[in-house]
Amino acid sequence: MTENRNKQAFPREMVGEAKVRREGLDLYSEKLMMLAFGGGKSGIGEGGVKIVGLVITEWKDIPMELLLRIVSLVDDRTMIMASGVCSGWRDAICSGLTHLCLSWCKNNMNNLVLSLAPKFTKLQTLVLRQDKPQLEDNAVETISSHCHDLQDLDLSKSLKLSDLSLYALAHGFPNLTKLNISGCTAFSDVSLEYLTEFCRKLKILNLCGCVKGATDRALQAIGRNCSQLQSLNLGWCENVGDVGVRSLAYGCPDLRTLDLCSCVCITDDSVIALANSCPHLGSLCLYYCRNITDRAMYSLVENRMKNKAAMWKSMAGRYGEEGLKSLNISQCTAITPPAVQALCDSFPALHTCFGRHSLVMSGCLNLTSVHCACVVQAHRTASYIPYPAH
Repeated sequence: MTENRNKQAFPREMVGEAKVRREGLDLYSEKLMMLAFGGGKSGIGEGGVKIVGLVITEWKDIPMELLLRIVSLVDDRTMIMASGVCSGWRDAICSGLTHLCLSWCKNNMNNLVLSLAPKFTKLQTLVLRQDKPQLEDNAVETISSHCHDLQDLDLSKSLKLSDLSLYALAHGFPNLTKLNISGCTAFSDVSLEYLTEFCRKLKILNLCGCVKGATDRALQAIGRNCSQLQSLNLGWCENVGDVGVRSLAYGCPDLRTLDLCSCVCITDDSVIALANSCPHLGSLCLYYCRNITDRAMYSLVENRMKNKAAMWKSMAGRYGEEGLKSLNISQCTAITPPAVQALCDSFPALHTCFGRHSLVMSGCLNLTSVHCACVVQAHRTASYIPYPAH
């Protein structure tokens, strides 16, 4: 009966492999138990497994605490198989499992999710990144119906998903703080706006390649509803404009990382809004944003100086730790060397020196004369030749 239930619980891909490995599962579990106890505290004999006075004759009798320690040492694939050994193992793993990655599943992920989601209800992190599209809306709806503790969800490259999935997420995950839907090209800005009205605790959001979803309308909703947002990836979202970025800047003052790679419609106004409203911004990507000029660079410098006194006072001398640490202005050919040099001088964490390139300027041949403080100091040291002692 147990074997029949297991066949119903897992897709064919998993059941076939389970048959092959069934005979070695006991031996594998024994080795894991020895590993869990450092190798010296447990032994295996004819009477069972002896652990500090405790004798285990059947694997179903393993205490829950020990079982959870064992499964923490194996990969997610083996752990799923272990949850089908018996009801005791299943209950223990389902109640204790908080992190799960199914990216290894290449052919049958949708069915696997449909099978596992109703059992693994305590999940906090779920990674469903795919090399080829597998997930469908019914899988996401099942997750939303059962895994209400979920805080971190990766659905990247889920090309089959529609707006129905975002509507399901909105109602299922009130505590969601991290969401990756990069490459999900079917989502609309209407569904993304709806999502933000319910998932207001978002801190990390990846919308890279979501061309239909990442628009000014969506960014206005994010700025209006997600005030705790710290990281946002809008790479290759060509429908993003100044209206959206300004709304984002004003509504998300704690923003620390922003990727605007190839957002070709934005202008200096976007960067100025970020400089004025996001004092903690540490990483900014403006790759191929060819409408960006010196005006944007000088706005970053001016706000750096404007906030200097306040930061010194509030952070007890930790001013140097704040500010831009990473900036990509590759292919921004309208920017001139004086503006970028002023930026380097104001933000000491921006480096152009070898091995530390946190200021990326590839494709901007006119900026080759810009150098960080490290390069200037190294040049001065190399140029200094002391007089020989007499």
